[in-house]
Amino acid sequence: MNPIANISQQFAAHNYKLTPQREAIVKVLLDNEEEHLSVEEVYMRVKNSYPHLGLATVYRTLELLCELHIVEKMNFGDGVARYDLRGDGHDHMHHHLICSVCGRLEEIKDDWLLELEQRLEAEYGFSVTDHRLDFKGTYNNCRQTGCKGDKERKAVS
Repeated sequence: MNPIANISQQFAAHNYKLTPQREAIVKVLLDNEEEHLSVEEVYMRVKNSYPHLGLATVYRTLELLCELHIVEKMNFGDGVARYDLRGDGHDHMHHHLICSVCGRLEEIKDDWLLELEQRLEAEYGFSVTDHRLDFKGTYNNCRQTGCKGDKERKAVS
């Protein structure tokens, strides 16, 4: 099933409609999956198609997408809320490597915490329903030779 149809079903299951404006916002997130966009960045990209769409509408739609567990609201330490699509077929969010020197951000798609979750269930009777892990540190090239700073920044601007 295509992502828009899947998201439309998720909206309908909670008695919401995927309006053309909401769909445009979702398409911006889908088209820019690797970028972890802020509200303002989503707004700037969607306003070409919907010039009368307001920033508040984009904000409310992103919050609704969070409520429906379609996107995850994140903060990578730069004081800006960013939005990350939850992957289809994954029980949990993916994880991130965040360079404290240049701000470079990479995603880890594998779930390395399954063994820990099983141990939590066995030892504490605690069933994990979701988790997210962000690793903050420094890449070798930033530590050894200095990095290109803003030129290398991918997701944190």
